[in-house]
Amino acid sequence: MSNHVLPAFITDERLVELYKQMWLIRYFDEKVDQFFAKGMIHGTTHLCVGQEATAAGSIAVLQEKDKITSTHRGHGHCIAKGATVDRMMAELFGKVTGYCKGKGGSMHIADVEKGNLGANGIVGGGIPLAVGAALTSKMKNEGYVVLCFFGDGAANEGSFHESLNLASIWDLPVVFICENNQYGMSGSVKEMFNIENIADRAQAYGIPGKVIDGNDMLEVMNTVYEAVEHARSGKGPVLIEAKTYRWKGHSKSDAKKYRTREEEQEWRKKDPIKRFKEYLIEKGVLTEEKAEQLREEAFQEIEDAVKFAENSPEPSVDTLLEDVYA
Repeated sequence: MSNHVLPAFITDERLVELYKQMWLIRYFDEKVDQFFAKGMIHGTTHLCVGQEATAAGSIAVLQEKDKITSTHRGHGHCIAKGATVDRMMAELFGKVTGYCKGKGGSMHIADVEKGNLGANGIVGGGIPLAVGAALTSKMKNEGYVVLCFFGDGAANEGSFHESLNLASIWDLPVVFICENNQYGMSGSVKEMFNIENIADRAQAYGIPGKVIDGNDMLEVMNTVYEAVEHARSGKGPVLIEAKTYRWKGHSKSDAKKYRTREEEQEWRKKDPIKRFKEYLIEKGVLTEEKAEQLREEAFQEIEDAVKFAENSPEPSVDTLLEDVYA
């Protein structure tokens, strides 16, 4: 793990909470994966197993008033921004107790009260929304920063280029975080980009660009904190590329034939949860026993969320067209 000095408000107690939160994110997605395999959840889903540090670490350094926009692979962002796993699970089960009353599913969870402006089924769809929210913050002098998550595939969408240009020329308080998990669906970044780092594109828009190890919680927290404070002070946006890896396929129907099992094993050795645990034990913040207890607590919270979802009512047919705006 990197040796940066963490922001003062990231106390030892907060580090312990974040360790548990990473397990919560992982167990949520692993449980969802099981349900899809059994045909118990309909639609589709995109899992972030292996990417827990980018969500937990980035959002940990935000103020309560700050906002995020998420992606189609957004369960981790939702949990890190304060969404409850029972309402999230209920949404995936299509129950009325879900965040979208069971009508949105995995890719449409939002919690505006907590500053989560929503997951998004459109690749790159959240990028202009983040810029719009940042423009609101600046025009109304509200002082909040927007974290904008997107994947490597979205970095080749027109929305990426237009949004970064607009945010740059207007010095908007937005931090763009590219979770580069090496593949846009089945397309390797090595084949989709003719540059080494996606963050190098920041130069074209006259903003800072940073490349980080997306599986290193400390590096994620420190770099994002510095970028957020840069944006909050009126200096404009920052582009951060967090290099990471999704352990699962692109979606539930992905056989992962485009990558080798050896590559997957190499990335599993860089497990962000394991690395964070080793750091916390070395620092004396955690013991093996406490770490195991937190893991078990996270597992139980997901089990309880499943029971909540299973016991929640289905929407009635007469509400079919309620809350539908398109």
